[in-house]
Amino acid sequence: MEREGGGLPGRGHVELLPDGSEHRTGVWIVNQKQRRDRLDPSQLAALAELGVDWAR
Repeated sequence: MEREGGGLPGRGHVELLPDGSEHRTGVWIVNQKQRRDRLDPSQLAALAELGVDWAR
């Protein structure tokens, strides 16, 4: 989030990894938010530590 100037990336964001593969980061974030009631407390805490407001 810091690299992008704050805020979460949009649903269409794709991160290019050093090995040349891609990670659909935007979709992953949306999925985590939609399934937050099924995340365990340590997963929510990790997301909150990264600055994800809805994980608090």
